Amino acid sequence: MSKKSRKFKKSKKSDNLGDFLGPRYWPTWLGFGMIFLMSHLPFALQIQLGRALGWLSYAIAKERRRVCSINISLCFPELSAQEQKRMVQNTFLSNGIGVMEIGMAWCRHPEDFRHRVTVSGLEHLQAATARGKGVLLVCAHFTTLEFCGSLLSLFHPMDVTYRPHKNALFETLMFRARQRLYGAVIDRGDVRQALRSLQQGHTMWYAPDQDYGPKHSVFVDFFGVPAATITATTRFASFNDSAVIFFSHYRRADDSGYHLDFSAPLADYPSGDELVDAARINAVIEGAVREHPEQYLWLHKRFKTQALGKAASPYNKRARATAS
Repeated sequence: MSKKSRKFKKSKKSDNLGDFLGPRYWPTWLGFGMIFLMSHLPFALQIQLGRALGWLSYAIAKERRRVCSINISLCFPELSAQEQKRMVQNTFLSNGIGVMEIGMAWCRHPEDFRHRVTVSGLEHLQAATARGKGVLLVCAHFTTLEFCGSLLSLFHPMDVTYRPHKNALFETLMFRARQRLYGAVIDRGDVRQALRSLQQGHTMWYAPDQDYGPKHSVFVDFFGVPAATITATTRFASFNDSAVIFFSHYRRADDSGYHLDFSAPLADYPSGDELVDAARINAVIEGAVREHPEQYLWLHKRFKTQALGKAASPYNKRARATAS
């Protein structure tokens, strides 16, 4: 067995937690134990702890702060330097709260938080589901993604796609936590299973707003900046004539609860032109982000892949002054 194969074996999830009792898994067990305990603290206290975690990460995560600053300066050039800095800080605070929300999503029952959620547009999702053609529920990587996904399970069943984690124990715990909430938890690379979900008339939750490299991507603007945008959204929607609905989710401004919103199905989508479709999805996501920009995952290198290659990446320190 090759070294690469052995590495894959070690990172594969297992149905038996007894496979992860060795010392190398103890730090993961300790971390997950802390997440479990904190998830059962009073809600208001968890929010405060999340904000503290956000301030701490802002202070020590210099590279992520640099990435976040670059993203915000690119996407909100109309803001002053001070306003951009404030948005960076608020983004870190939101991410800190998001870490606490992951614990609540994985370790608590969503019914515990029903009183904290409001919903609009659910009738669009229900009507689209009734067609029996499946629904592609497009969303974006907001810091509330994990928790609002768990809240959505209170109102409508769905399948989800996800990116496997390299840590085998973390992958197993994450998968088990999501499995109790959703009908199917699908590796983002398992296209056949995703298509099968739509063919069976299911709702499939899908987030196409990250940089997955040039393969199967086209370059269209996101906040006026060329961004490698995957075309799988078009292919999924075309496969079974599935309705495409945009799902937006926000934490209320006072941090007291959450709002879930479902758009009407996108008309004339797919259009037959992948560039047009990708631009349209980016425009919809951009509109949602502008509602609460600090809650978006600006820590991701959204513009890393550029048509002119690595040298054109805005995160290239030689091509751009390091953000403070």
